Formats: sequence, C-alpha cells, structure tokens
Amino acid sequence: MTESTAPQSEHRTVLLRGGDVHSPADPFATAMVVERGHVAWVGSEGAADSFASGVDEVIDLEGALVTPAFTDSHVHTTSTGLALTGLDLSGARTLTEALELVRAFAEGHPEERVILGHGWDAARWPGQRPPSRAELDEASGGRAVYLPRVDVHSAVVTTALLDLVPGVTGLAGYHPDAPLTGDAHHAVRAAAHRAVTPTQRAEAQRAALAHAASLGIGTVHECAGPDISDEEDFTGLLELASERPGPRVFGYWAERVDDAKGAARVRELGAIGAAGDLFVDGSLGSHTAHLHEPYADAPHTGGARLDARQIAAHVTACTEAGLQAGFHAIGDAAVSAVVEGVRAASETLGLARIRAARHRVEHAEMLTPETVAAFAELGLTASVQPAFDAAWGGPDGMYAQRLGAERAATLNPYAAMLRAGVPLAFGSDSPVTPLDPWGTVRAAAHHRTPGHRVSVRAGFTAHTRGGWRAVGRDDAGVLVPGAPADYAVWRTGELLVQAPDDRVARWSTDPRSGTPGLPDLTPGGDLPVCLRTVVFGQTVYVRPNE
Repeated sequence: MTESTAPQSEHRTVLLRGGDVHSPADPFATAMVVERGHVAWVGSEGAADSFASGVDEVIDLEGALVTPAFTDSHVHTTSTGLALTGLDLSGARTLTEALELVRAFAEGHPEERVILGHGWDAARWPGQRPPSRAELDEASGGRAVYLPRVDVHSAVVTTALLDLVPGVTGLAGYHPDAPLTGDAHHAVRAAAHRAVTPTQRAEAQRAALAHAASLGIGTVHECAGPDISDEEDFTGLLELASERPGPRVFGYWAERVDDAKGAARVRELGAIGAAGDLFVDGSLGSHTAHLHEPYADAPHTGGARLDARQIAAHVTACTEAGLQAGFHAIGDAAVSAVVEGVRAASETLGLARIRAARHRVEHAEMLTPETVAAFAELGLTASVQPAFDAAWGGPDGMYAQRLGAERAATLNPYAAMLRAGVPLAFGSDSPVTPLDPWGTVRAAAHHRTPGHRVSVRAGFTAHTRGGWRAVGRDDAGVLVPGAPADYAVWRTGELLVQAPDDRVARWSTDPRSGTPGLPDLTPGGDLPVCLRTVVFGQTVYVRPNE
C-alpha cells in the first residue's frame, strides 16, 4: 500500500483506490473518498479518476481490503493494558509452569509493591488445581500478589496481600486456601488496584488502546464500575481517549441507579449508560453464575447479586432519565431475573419506552427459547463474546465440566437470537479473552455447537455495526456516504461471498451475487492482517514496514 507522506487528518480529503471496499452502497466498490471525517463517496475504479485531482491525498491500496473498523462491545481497558505489560499466565499449561512464571516475574520486578497477574485457568491443567496460598507465597518470595482467574470472578492471592485488607477473613467468599470469590475477592482486588500508580495506569491504558488500533478496532466499550475499577480509572481513561488519536471509547459505569440524582451522577462521570458489568451473577468458571439447576460438578446453583425487583427499579430509573441500563447475566436464573425485571419496568413505563432505550445484557450465555423471545420483545441488545465458546465450549470443555454436555450445548445460541430479531454486539471481555476481532467472527461462524453458528457476514455485522447500534447509533459501523470514516485496511486472501442458506458450508466467489465479499475464516487459515486503522478520518495505526 503506497501513499503520499502527508499525515491523514479529519480536515483532509483522501481518495483510497485500487482495492476492495466493503460497502453495501456498492458491492463492487474498489475506491472510497473520505472528507472531513466522513465517507463522502464509494464506487468503482473508473469513477475514482474524476476525484484524483481534487483530493489532498491518494492512497493506492494495492489490492487491500477496506472494511468498517471493528467495535469491541465489552472491554476492561486498564486490565487489558496491565495484562499486556505485566504478568500473563494465559499460556501456562500446568500449575508448575504458572508458579515458575510468578517466580520469574517477581525476581525481575522488585520495584512493584503488588504483583498483578492474569489469565490462569486451572480447568486446563492436569489435576485442575489452582495454586495454593503457600505455593504463591513461596514463588513470590513473600510479595503481595493478586492473580484473578481468567474469568476475573475469583482470584488466588498471597498472605502479604491479605494483610493489606483488614477484616477480609470475615467477608463472604473468603476461603483459607482456595480462590476468593464475592465480597472477599472484590476487597482484595480493590487493594491490589490501589497499588497501581497513575503513571502505570495511564501506560496500561495507552498500551491497550494502541493494541486495539493495531487490530483494526476503532471503538471500544469500556465496561467499568465500582466492583471493577474505580472512578479515577474510568474518568482518566475517557480523558486520555479524548486527548490523543486512537480508538473511540464509549464508557459504561455499572452502578445501580434508583432515581434522577443517581442517573445524573453516572452522567457526570462521562458514562453513556449505567450498564456493562452490573452484576446479576458471576461466572461459570468460578461457579458463581446463577443457575436454575445445580452445577454438574458442584452441589449448588451459584448465587444472585441482584433480584428481579432491583433490576426493575434500575431499568425504570434509567429509562425515565433517558439513560441506557444494562446488566451482566450469564446463568439461566440470572437471565430469567433480567427478563422478569425488565418486563416489570415495561409494565410501569410502557413497552415502547423500554424498547427505545436499547438496554443491554452482557454475556447472556444461558438462554432458553423463552428468554430469547423475551429479549426480542423487550428490545434488549445482547453484548456477547463468541471467543468464550471457542475457549470453553465443546463436549470436553469447561462448560461441559460445569454443566454437563447436554446443558453446555445450549450455551451462546447466536443463530436463534438472530432469527428472533435480538440485536447482537460482539466483543471480547478483554482481558478475559484477547482482543481479536476476526478471530471473534470466526468463532461465531464455527461455533462448537453447529446449530448456533451464524454466517460470517452476520458475525461481521455484529462486530462492526452491531456495536454502534448498541450505543444508539444507526448511522455508523458501515462504509456508506455520510457515515463516520472509521475504517481499517487489511492484507488478506481471496474474498468470498457466503451462501445465506447453508451458513458456513457453501461459499462463492461469483461477483454476480451482488454481495460484498469477506475473507475466508475457515479454522486453521491465516486471519487478515491490519495495515491501517482510521478513526473519524484520522489515522491511528499504520503497520510498520516488514
């Protein structure tokens, strides 16, 4: 891809030509004009000649693909940056390897008051046992260490960290020599995060946003809240994102709202909604998701953090204030509580007002045909993470361990949700699973349960336009005249058009289909490589010369 040396900005007129432009305005487009931060025109190579002399810059795509930039609808930005720059245990294949990584990091970073790690998953290890406190104490040399499980709903810690939290042994979820959950986990997490300096936090946020831009992600939805981070972290991220070129950040603050005063406080923080990880329950991996029937590998059903009455009050207050509401709900009992609560709010305010607010549910993994239908009826957006199924689905995966194969096979029913008309927005929940937009679309198209698969085109739409619709914007996430010029340029192989009736199985390269092509995402093949990411007409990432 060649270009002039002038930097691209929202005030310049730019012509991109000589590639493929993914646009419903013209399925055969090979060129695009960007002016003042918006798409001004898309069309054919021949028509591009008439624009060439009147623009400030011409970029020769050299056969590259241009698509709308991706939106990741569920991100924890600071934690993602800390995982990128800190102790990453996601590659540990055994307990011994994880402890060795802790030991090496502690020895190499003597200046850090608290060691923050991420990504361990004992369900993948022989014996399936997490580190004991004694083992962590020894490996860390007695340092304060906080290591959340990959789902971030439980954590193992050292004695030195517990010593920083007076009264922790009396909190719900405290276990003398097992992962902490519930209130005890939240208390030690808060203590660990207090040790992060403002400089470390800003560096982590910059690293996360830069990494997102390098993957063609133009927008992230930050899912923050008092149980996740703190107000300073949240407002600092929004300020940083507004002051420097990079992905857009839409912030959600997961705090219960009971009245107009509470809604005003959420707005004062800069949040667009009191949503995101407002916990109705926890996670399947940590046995804290709320189920109707007991776990297959534990004699309980998890627990509820909010009930239907509290959910209804939150939704009612947010709707009356013109604020988007939302919840974290994974287990079937949690999802049922959300449906019951939102329906109660609709009976108070009217269904039309509830639907117009586009309230959202994060994860929404254990749905039934009845709750799928209710999501469609109530206009709830499902903010979902297909990489969860890729990581934990299948007959031998963590879902099957926790629920049994029959229940596990019902999880993440994306095809049924789309058939019912439930709006989908794809994300990663990073750092729970990595930022990886094309991998996310691949995971949805090749779901481990074939009946839940969606087309690549549907998955791509959920990861581009779906994220914009989730924040109430129908004019973005697509390359048509007038839309914001948020796009990415990709090096990829042959573009294919997916036959809509057979979803994944049948492909065509016939241009007569009149449908814009997308990369072949067959498992095992190479994913597209991002060459450039542009947000509102301004270049925020260019791949270094290879």
